[in-house]
Amino acid sequence: MVEKISHIGIAVTSLEAQIPFYRDVLGLEFLGLETVEDQKVKTAMFKVGDTRIELLEPTAEDSPIAKFLEKRGQGIHHIAYQVDDCRKAVQRMEATGVQMIDKEPRRGAGGHTIAFAHPKYTFGILTELTQEH
Repeated sequence: MVEKISHIGIAVTSLEAQIPFYRDVLGLEFLGLETVEDQKVKTAMFKVGDTRIELLEPTAEDSPIAKFLEKRGQGIHHIAYQVDDCRKAVQRMEATGVQMIDKEPRRGAGGHTIAFAHPKYTFGILTELTQEH
């Protein structure tokens, strides 16, 4: 089911403030910026080996990332696992009793198909399944 870790999502208050650290200090390859309107988030993606770091800045006060930042502050928001078929992975998770936030996969950053599992069922870790096209 899981092929590899796709990316680690990190909630931040300012992409502008953090991009130089990941790009210039750590020397990670900057892959670009993207705004995902329906999730009310702007992302910055960096490549590190076979995985990526995704910085997530809210674009609205009512976005999930803004709520996360308000409750927990900046830090790791989720871990995304690459799967070959997101729909089948969601079905498998639900069949084992895992409650999914997304009952149906949806479009995420990079045009990937994504679905999130509720952290109550994944030992406190917000878990994303992502099918990369």
